[in-house]
Parts: sequence; C-alpha cells; structure tokens
Amino acid sequence: MIAVLGLASCTGNQAPVDPVKQAAKDDSIIQAYVKQHHIVATKDSSGLYYQVLKQGTGANANEGSTVKVTYEGRLADGSEFDKSEKPIEFPLTNVIPGWTKGIPLVKTGGKILLLIPSAMGYGGQGAGEIPPYSVLVFTVDVLEVK
Repeated sequence: MIAVLGLASCTGNQAPVDPVKQAAKDDSIIQAYVKQHHIVATKDSSGLYYQVLKQGTGANANEGSTVKVTYEGRLADGSEFDKSEKPIEFPLTNVIPGWTKGIPLVKTGGKILLLIPSAMGYGGQGAGEIPPYSVLVFTVDVLEVK
C-alpha cells in the first residue's frame, strides 16, 4: 500500500533538481515506455499520461470521492513495487496527485492505465522500493465510488 497513500511513508533526502528538466526527463521516459509497449495514451495538461482500458458504466469519482480499487504499480523499467491483494478503499484526497487526477477519468467498473511523472508521484523523496524521481505505471480497476 506504500505506493499510493500520501507521503507519510516516504524516505530519503535527495538534493532538489530543476523541475522543468525533471519534467522533460520524465516525459521522455513515459514516451519511450508508451512506444515500447504500443500504448495509445493521452497526455493531459498536468503531464499525466493515461489510457482508458475500460470506461465503466457507473459514476465518475471526483477529487473529494472515496474509491474502492484494485491496482498494480510498476516502475518504468517494468519492476513491480506494489499490488493490491484484495480491494482497498480510500479517499482521493489521501493519495498521490497522479491518482487524484487520473482516477476520475473512468467510471465505476472502469479500468485505467496511469503513467505518472515523478512530480505527480513521490518526487525527490521516493517511497519504500520507489527510488526518488521515478515515473510510476499503474493499472487501476475502479470498483466503487462514494
């Protein structure tokens, strides 16, 4: 569960980097990932890339919603760092910005691929097995929206 919730479990003290250069580096990593995996992704104005795998038919979440999901999290190199063994429930106000922005893009019953630049993940702090300035790749099934 380390991969999603807040920054309370973050570790590390990396020197700050230029956010513009880091955003460009993250974007290059994401574009290479998309090309390598033949993904048709959309990039929004925040820098988040996503692919709706299944739209769903229920309600959309909003930033204040509580959601129940299953998910898998990987780094851009393909290594898995987290996976829900059973559905988990949490408010979108308590997760990384990439989830707060990305989960509302599908309806209940939907599935989405999120390609999250480091600034919308854990930035320079990293978290557990997630190194600082990592691009995150999540596949999320939205099971319920409250």
